[in-house]
Amino acid sequence: MKEYKVHSGWKNTLHEIIYEADTPLGKIFDITLIFLILLSVALVMLESVKEIDMHYHKILLTLEWVVTIFFTLEYIARLISIRKPWKYVFSYYGIIDFVSTIPLYLSYILAGSQVLLAVRAFRLLRIFRILKLVKFMGEASQLKAALKSSRTKIAVFIYVVLILSVIMGTIMYLIESDEAGFTSIPRSIYWTIVTLTTVGYGDIAPQTNVGQFLATVIMILGYGIIAVPTGIVTVEFSKHQKGKKANHMVHTNTQACPCCTAEGHRDDATHCYNCGELL
Repeated sequence: MKEYKVHSGWKNTLHEIIYEADTPLGKIFDITLIFLILLSVALVMLESVKEIDMHYHKILLTLEWVVTIFFTLEYIARLISIRKPWKYVFSYYGIIDFVSTIPLYLSYILAGSQVLLAVRAFRLLRIFRILKLVKFMGEASQLKAALKSSRTKIAVFIYVVLILSVIMGTIMYLIESDEAGFTSIPRSIYWTIVTLTTVGYGDIAPQTNVGQFLATVIMILGYGIIAVPTGIVTVEFSKHQKGKKANHMVHTNTQACPCCTAEGHRDDATHCYNCGELL
């Protein structure tokens, strides 16, 4: 019984360091993790440059092994420190961690698996988990709520833009000739979307006066269209901020459940909201 308590004690300490950011060691761990993630992504980019890889291949490979071993040990530590390891293994971040760590090992086992090394760039997605650092947590929750509240309005807006693109693209197809590049309705719709979004590749351009006038109208519409989604999200974000102040919402922390790894618990919570386990 005593051995179980000692074992449970060090596992709880390990869990606090790895999964949470409220302790000094937890913050140091997260900052170290951010540095190694950025370093790993930088290594992937540098390896793709033939001149750099040719001259510094051994150094890049050594650094990659150091990072990979660290992430491997971290993955094992995450499994050890929770009561139900499969909850982490099959979670979103658990899958990302595994997929972004395994390619280097596979490159030495399976022939032709070197192409999977680029998958290591998925490690960049792990930064979203580390952004649970206290000062980011409230703002991230409000932004998430604002985006969720805006999804219906944005979906309707995108639907309207697609209809407008189809109509304008069809008109441009009727106005312009094949020599101008508007050889089909889908290609004309492609030009309309490129113009509406103000990208303007320039691979297709209207030649007639009527076509150029319509292009001008589409360009002007594009500036207004770009601002709409931003305005929708901003309004919803403002509503959530006012609602939070009015209702005096309880602050949440970075504490993670040692059983199911659920996060976002209230400061006054004693049990996990997801599985009921004691925090």
